[in-house]
Amino acid sequence: MMLQRRNPRITPTATGDQTADDAGWSPVAELRAALALWRRETTRYVRNRVHLVLTLLQPMLYLLIIGTGLGTLVSHAGRSDYRTFLFPGVLLLAVQIAAVGSAGSIVRDREGGFLREMLVAPVHRSTLLLGKCLGAATIAIGQGTAVLVLAPVAGVPYNPLLLATLIFEIAVLALVLTALTALLAVSITNIDTFYATASAIVLPMTFLSGMLFPTTRAPGWLVTLMVINPLLYMTDVLRRTIQAYLPAHTAMPPTHPWHPPIVAELAAIALVGLIALFQAARRFSRTV
Repeated sequence: MMLQRRNPRITPTATGDQTADDAGWSPVAELRAALALWRRETTRYVRNRVHLVLTLLQPMLYLLIIGTGLGTLVSHAGRSDYRTFLFPGVLLLAVQIAAVGSAGSIVRDREGGFLREMLVAPVHRSTLLLGKCLGAATIAIGQGTAVLVLAPVAGVPYNPLLLATLIFEIAVLALVLTALTALLAVSITNIDTFYATASAIVLPMTFLSGMLFPTTRAPGWLVTLMVINPLLYMTDVLRRTIQAYLPAHTAMPPTHPWHPPIVAELAAIALVGLIALFQAARRFSRTV
C-alpha cells in the first residue's frame, strides 16, 4: 500500500490564517514582504498629490501665521525670534501628521479586507506590521525634511552639518511616532473611531510638547502634564540641536528643566519607540 505524500504547501491554521512556521522561515521572503508593503505605502502617498500638498500645508501655516502672530507678543530682547523657537515644533508636527495618517491605513486595510489577505501570506505577522511602519516612517521623514526648506524663514541657518543632524533626528522621531500611532491603530477596528481617538490624544500632546511655550513659563499642574509627554523630549532634541548653530547673542528658553545629553535623550526616545513597536507587534499577531 502506497503512502500518501504530504502536500508541502502552506495549510490554513485554525483561525483561517497561514503562518510562516508551516512552510519554514525564510529571511528572503520576510524581506520581500516588508519591502512590498513599504513600496505600497509610499507609492500610494506619492500618487495622491492633493493629500501630499495638504499635509505639508498645515505645518507651514503654523510657522508663517501662528509664528508671526504670536511673535508680536513675545519680547525679542536677548532672545531668538519666536519663529525660531516654534520651528522645532513645526518639524515635529509635520512628522506627526504623516505618522497618524499612515497608521490609519492599518485600520482602513482591516475594514476593506486587505488586512486579512495579508495575514494569509507565508510570513510572520510582525514582518507585515514592520513593512507598513517603515512605509509610514519614510513618508514622515519626507514631510519633515520638506519643512526644512522653511529654515531661513525661521531664522535657522542653512548649515550642512545642522541639516544632516536634523534629518537624522527627524528619522528617529518618525520611527518612534509611527510605532506609537501603529500601537493605537492595531487596537481600533473602525477608521472613524481611530481618527477621533488620535485627534483626542495627539492634539493635547502636541500643545503640551513645548512647541508653543516652554515649561519654564507654565503653571505647576501644566508642567506635570508636559514632563510626562514624550513629545516634549522630541521637541527638546530638535530645539537644542538648532540652538547650537544660532548666534551667541540669541537664546531660546529651555523646553524642560532637565538637560541630559542630546544623545541620551534621543536614545530614551528610541527606547520608547521600540517598546511601542513590540507591543504593537504583539497585538497585531492576534489580529484576525
